[in-house]
Amino acid sequence: MSKTKKTTTLNRRDLLGTLGATVGGMMVLNHAVAQENNPAEHVADSASEIRLTEMRTHLVQHKVYVELMTNMGVTGWGEVSALVPTAAEVLARKMFDLLKGENPTRIEFLWQKLFRAHRDMRGGPFMSHTIAGIDMALWDLTGKLWGVPVYRLLGGPCRDKVKVYPTSKSHKVPPHGVYGHAINPDEVERMVNAIKRTRDQVGPDGTVMFDAHCAVPPAALIQLAAAVKAYDVLFMEEVAVPGNIEVFKRLKAAIDIPLATGERDHTIWEFIPYLHEAAIDVLQPDVAHCGGITQMKKIAVLAEAYHVPLAPHCTTSPLGATASLSVGASIPFLLIHETAPGALKWGEQFMNRPWSVDDTTAYATLPDGPGLGVTFDVEKMQAIAADPNYEWKWPEIKLEDGSIADY
Repeated sequence: MSKTKKTTTLNRRDLLGTLGATVGGMMVLNHAVAQENNPAEHVADSASEIRLTEMRTHLVQHKVYVELMTNMGVTGWGEVSALVPTAAEVLARKMFDLLKGENPTRIEFLWQKLFRAHRDMRGGPFMSHTIAGIDMALWDLTGKLWGVPVYRLLGGPCRDKVKVYPTSKSHKVPPHGVYGHAINPDEVERMVNAIKRTRDQVGPDGTVMFDAHCAVPPAALIQLAAAVKAYDVLFMEEVAVPGNIEVFKRLKAAIDIPLATGERDHTIWEFIPYLHEAAIDVLQPDVAHCGGITQMKKIAVLAEAYHVPLAPHCTTSPLGATASLSVGASIPFLLIHETAPGALKWGEQFMNRPWSVDDTTAYATLPDGPGLGVTFDVEKMQAIAADPNYEWKWPEIKLEDGSIADY
């Protein structure tokens, strides 16, 4: 019996070996056939040979526009905003040392390369705002290369249109001044009346927001909130100067109105405390401040995990606004999106705006065209840049006693 069992065992091994060889051979053959019939195997990657060759910068009054050039003739544009423009231009040019010869479609890799380039300079407004402009240009360039709007590269649209302000049905109320460490009844009344007037203008089905602009100190803001109906405003914006999360926590505990902030914060790391401490109801990243399209998309994902929507801050020209709207179109948790009519009109002197707003409904169309869909008239831009009457100046905001105020 042992001999029979041994023979049986050998036969099983032989059989398994034969089957294994046969199956393995079939797998190799099937793989070869699959590869032969796989369309992806026969499609050349049109981005594989593209390289960044040059950056042109355009200093236009308070803005710097970066134009990335490639060996394939495809270009991308970005907007550097809210910095000393002469310093921003020099920084952008020097950052291009890290990009020359790189494939512009490696957007995440290039963002990391710029951000982590120098251990003592990462973060902060100058680094983040300048990277934001370059990042916009990379997304614009990549979208043009593939012939699709940027929001298609971000996963496609989550909505057919984007709710925006200001319109006749949506408006944000400013603080109407800067305030000391305590406020008087007339100052509270001034802000309350402004909110009431705006509510009357947009109607009960309209949207009203209040922007404290860091100009209303925390104690005064608590007093103001007590005098406003909680449902009269969608949110109170910039309720405190960023930097101390405990201040935001104290305001959140004392105020029934939803709180919003984020326009002065940079990268995902500065947004985490608001979410972790449940101190803010609405996040307001600015695509031109937070580190660009790449970072704004990540901030949206973080916020979604905490069930916190975005209401992006945006005071840029049509280029930056289109970049922001492209992210807004692609994320599920979007509350409302800011636009700045003055900045848009200023930029429309030398660039197009590839989206429009229906004032009666407060909705903007999705951006149209490949990339960001914005084209520049360089001659007109240069004429505005050469205006001899323009001079960039530092803001100087003071209280009545001459002390320096937040604003």
